[in-house]
Amino acid sequence: MTALTNKTFSFIAEDADKGKRLDLFLVERLPELSRTHIQRLIAAGEVTVNGKAGKANYKLTPADSVTIRLPEPKPAEIKAEAIPLDILYEDEDIIVINKPRGMVVHPAAGNYEGTLVNALLRHCDRLSGINGVSRPGIVHRLDKDTSGVMIAAKTDRAHLDLARQIKERTAGRKYVAIVHGNIKENQGIINAPIGRHPTERKKMAVVFVNSKEAITTFQVLERFGDYTLVECKLLTGRTHQIRVHMAYIGHPVVGDPVYGPERQRFAITGQALHAAELTFQHPITGERMNFTAPLPDDMRAILDDLRCR
Repeated sequence: MTALTNKTFSFIAEDADKGKRLDLFLVERLPELSRTHIQRLIAAGEVTVNGKAGKANYKLTPADSVTIRLPEPKPAEIKAEAIPLDILYEDEDIIVINKPRGMVVHPAAGNYEGTLVNALLRHCDRLSGINGVSRPGIVHRLDKDTSGVMIAAKTDRAHLDLARQIKERTAGRKYVAIVHGNIKENQGIINAPIGRHPTERKKMAVVFVNSKEAITTFQVLERFGDYTLVECKLLTGRTHQIRVHMAYIGHPVVGDPVYGPERQRFAITGQALHAAELTFQHPITGERMNFTAPLPDDMRAILDDLRCR
């Protein structure tokens, strides 16, 4: 990839790209952009192939020159809000926070206020604009009711590099979850593709059509008879990945309102899932960095209850 400006990028199609759709080719090159976002840029004339406006379904041939321009984001109408942040680290390029359970990461239908983005807009002088005005700085997400370590980017350069690390699996993410049932194995790998549920479109599921590779490893930390404390590592980053995978093997996350049982024993709002550790290389300095966040009080209370049985 060659950066022509801080907002324009060019790529040369290789032999392996022969016959590949233009939009899919760009998704692979810029994984931090969604396919829908790229299709909108193509429709707006922001993508050229060999100097001419491209079409999303154009089939590439080797040596095609593809250029994409990312327009400067329009002034955000999202309100900056004085919401307290648990900041683990911050410099001029990145900010690492411990997101509480119950906080939505970015504004969307029904949640335009009180999100992490609203808080970041108030706290930071600048945020990367790669994901547009509704998701400035957001490199990766946590579900609303998943707590723990997250990183946001202040510059496009930092954003692109962090997204590359996640895609290439050089960034490490560890989660801790309390799940239903007694997992017999001490450790394991769940390699099962995830896509939209065939009938319930708001849910994800392990499906083998219109799905993407999804790999989660797990290690048992503690057993409680009817419940197990596990550490999970993400080797891919699919929507609801750990929640879907644990339910798939018969051990849904405690408190999960979507993939778990309807009746829950413990008083917890949302799933007992916590992003405990994030490891990455600083996108500018190259320093290897590691951040951890302690278990939230609600998960600690569940574990105290289980240990007292």
